Amino acid sequence: MSHETAPEQRHGKGSGLRETSDFVSVVIGDQLFGIPVLEVRDVLASQRITRVPLAPSEVAGSLNLRGRIVTAIDLRTRLGLPQRPAEQSTGKPRMSVVVDHGGERYSLMVDSVGEVLSLSEANFERNPATLDPRWREVSAGIYRLDGTLLVVFEVTRLLDISTHLEAA
Repeated sequence: MSHETAPEQRHGKGSGLRETSDFVSVVIGDQLFGIPVLEVRDVLASQRITRVPLAPSEVAGSLNLRGRIVTAIDLRTRLGLPQRPAEQSTGKPRMSVVVDHGGERYSLMVDSVGEVLSLSEANFERNPATLDPRWREVSAGIYRLDGTLLVVFEVTRLLDISTHLEAA
């Protein structure tokens, strides 16, 4: 058992305990998402991915990460978003955020990775009823930031592809 402080409880500057959560921000399409920072193991630039025959459509394939086979999950497909045009004219490759789940590593393919955001738990909200049902199923909730919405991923549900397939 780790002796780390829970992600939502950190000592801030000063004498009090402040309740915050830290998220690695990622963009998929035009939407901002957050992945809990303690679940992130690595951030990768575009990697060579080998297709896996007969895998669910969300599984882009597998990649070799320092000698370890990692399953690559295409979050655009998982979230029901259209595929990005093949290497857009900007030449910007897709990025991946590597997470650990059940002792296995997964590479979550995103359009871009931003900064780590430290957000107050007081501003955390439940998923709005208007949020797309596919997104609601993999979201822990939202934060309203200056003019944009940060949808927080629940990594366990995000990687539970079997549930999604049964619903389809």
